[in-house]
Amino acid sequence: IIQHIHKRFQEKVGEDALIFEPVLWSKVFASEQERLWERVHVDADLDYQRLRRFTVEFLADAIAYQPSSVEDNNYDKVHELLAEAMSNLEEKAGSDTPLCVISHSLGSVIASNYLYDLQRKQSNIGTRTWRRIKNTPLENGETLANFYTMGSPLALWSLRFSDFGLPIQIPAPNLPRHHAGVEGEWLNFYDKDDILSYPLRGLNKNYSEVVTEDVAVNVGGLLTSWNPFSHSRYDEEKEVVDRIVDGLVRTWKQLNN
Repeated sequence: IIQHIHKRFQEKVGEDALIFEPVLWSKVFASEQERLWERVHVDADLDYQRLRRFTVEFLADAIAYQPSSVEDNNYDKVHELLAEAMSNLEEKAGSDTPLCVISHSLGSVIASNYLYDLQRKQSNIGTRTWRRIKNTPLENGETLANFYTMGSPLALWSLRFSDFGLPIQIPAPNLPRHHAGVEGEWLNFYDKDDILSYPLRGLNKNYSEVVTEDVAVNVGGLLTSWNPFSHSRYDEEKEVVDRIVDGLVRTWKQLNN
């Protein structure tokens, strides 16, 4: 998806003004998840192998990531990777550059939690994560402009909170201090065949005000577009890429005007 966005953005703007920093958070759980998969097969001949693997990969990560009061917990370990990525991005792009977050699946929950902690509840931020955060506007989330969620289970995660909770603020409340003309947006892409993704605007009034649009798309090819495996195909969908690029181009124009 990075390659697609780079290409389409350059076609529209005439220059490549984007800097990406991928966050590969799943490596925190990879080895244990593989051990789990092996052990549940030891004494069982389980059906629906591919679907089970798909389910394990999502649910095992979601359960392991749950916030915990235990020292050295996975929530802090995952957020440490985000903090490190934000620090790398700040070094490459500058301390007050507009931040745009593109997230998929559980990654959208992780990104939302990370930004929520910065905006509303810094007491949730763990020791590992704090060590990685330098006191710059970008790393503090103050320059957050755009948020793109693909195949997001945030609606399910919201069950943890009364009346489905409060979303992060898009754009960040402090963005006007750094870039007064940048408006920002939150687009939530979902596929009706993707059983892990849901619209967000209907959760409550707060989500309705913050989420710009729930965008229904049909992702995947001949073998995946009609079933739950569409969940892993958002990065290949032209409509998804084009809508993200349109938002980035708009931000670039607002910034340069």
